[in-house]
Amino acid sequence: MSNVKSTPILEAYHLKKEYEIPTGQLAVLKNIHLEIYPGEMTFIVGRSGSGKSTLLHLLGGLDRPSAGKIFFEGEDISRMQENELARLRNLRIGFIFQFYHLLPELTLYENVLLPSMIAGRPDRKWATEVLKRVKLLSRQSHYPSELSGGEQQRAAIARALMNKPSLVLCDEPTGNLDEETAESIYELLNQLNRQEGQAFLIVTHDESWAWNYPRILRLHDGMLLRENRGEVQIEQINK
Repeated sequence: MSNVKSTPILEAYHLKKEYEIPTGQLAVLKNIHLEIYPGEMTFIVGRSGSGKSTLLHLLGGLDRPSAGKIFFEGEDISRMQENELARLRNLRIGFIFQFYHLLPELTLYENVLLPSMIAGRPDRKWATEVLKRVKLLSRQSHYPSELSGGEQQRAAIARALMNKPSLVLCDEPTGNLDEETAESIYELLNQLNRQEGQAFLIVTHDESWAWNYPRILRLHDGMLLRENRGEVQIEQINK
């Protein structure tokens, strides 16, 4: 659900990430430019180790770029203090990871409710509704250890939607799941995108599902490329 005429909710300009290594500087990301629009489903594909997760962590404020700017809903997050970034991540950006990061001592319902409790506005009615949407309402009193991998990932998706973010960042969301379960997760993300209107940015090394969507970007040699059914084009033009 893309609306390219609207204002981007996320913009990255001249984004770079470098690490110190014994022989000098290792450039992982080189002059990345990216725009994400409301309601858009975007895939970033590439080999394992190509920097996809690094890029996602920068865009979500989990790490700082070596250079460049990132704007979320018009605000420059590269200039935010840690407490401001924490609030941004809690209220306005949802995260879904390959490893579910559910708290083992909490029930499924409590795990899903937690982001709204941290925000100081627990919404029990919405927690119940979002559990219903991911088809886990009947499992709400179970603990993570009592759930299958697919159920835990669906719980993580519900938790990511708890504060109704405008953008959900997904880092290899099906990396630990078998093919059938992975397909059901992508179908769920697609359904939630249509129902709730959030933008989803999904990074994965498994490209098979990505080809169902019009916008696929490839991270290669630290640069972001656009793929069009067998053709590869530069996605960004340096500004």
